[in-house]
Amino acid sequence: MRPPDDPAGFIRANTRLLPVPYAPEIRLHVADEATALWQKTEDELNAIGLPPPFWAFAWAGGQALSRYILDNPVLVDGTMAVDFASGSGLVAIAAARAGARRVLASDLDPFAMAAIRLNAAANDVAGRVEPISDDLLGTVPEADLVLAADVFYERDLAAAVTDWLFGLHARGVTVLIGDPGRTYLPRTRLTCLASYEVPVSRDLEDAEIKRSHVWRLET
Repeated sequence: MRPPDDPAGFIRANTRLLPVPYAPEIRLHVADEATALWQKTEDELNAIGLPPPFWAFAWAGGQALSRYILDNPVLVDGTMAVDFASGSGLVAIAAARAGARRVLASDLDPFAMAAIRLNAAANDVAGRVEPISDDLLGTVPEADLVLAADVFYERDLAAAVTDWLFGLHARGVTVLIGDPGRTYLPRTRLTCLASYEVPVSRDLEDAEIKRSHVWRLET
């Protein structure tokens, strides 16, 4: 079945605008126990033509990276940033609120594009967050800073992302990573900048608190 024709309308109808638990300065359209989207299985999502709605949740690594950015705005102030695999746009919004000049919020899912636009508008940073659906892997985006959260959960994807990030770092781009201990995180050449106890849903992470870290890629 083809996906709903109006992604923004679907998101408004199936999520609630709520504060992010570990970055309550930011509100997102999210699925929770009070929404029908939360209850749908993957088969039910496939039946309505909807890819897994990663954009509908504030994942642990993204919350940690957003908290770090909001608490350390000097790292992003005035930068041209990329939020890779942006999902809801949480990290991109945090960067914009912390002073980034422009943030490209990259994701392949058209529903993420709609979610990012809605969430950026809800947080008054629509003018500085630009959703893009291009596949950035292997490219050299115009950026001083690349942000990546919760992207090391699948082996082949993690390997491709790792190679791309290392290549950008070699060109002088600062790379910050938010991660709660995903299996394929490349821990070599990473320096831990901060660790947080992030509130999450047990249904998503098999825990109510997920210890999550912010890493900087080093030479």
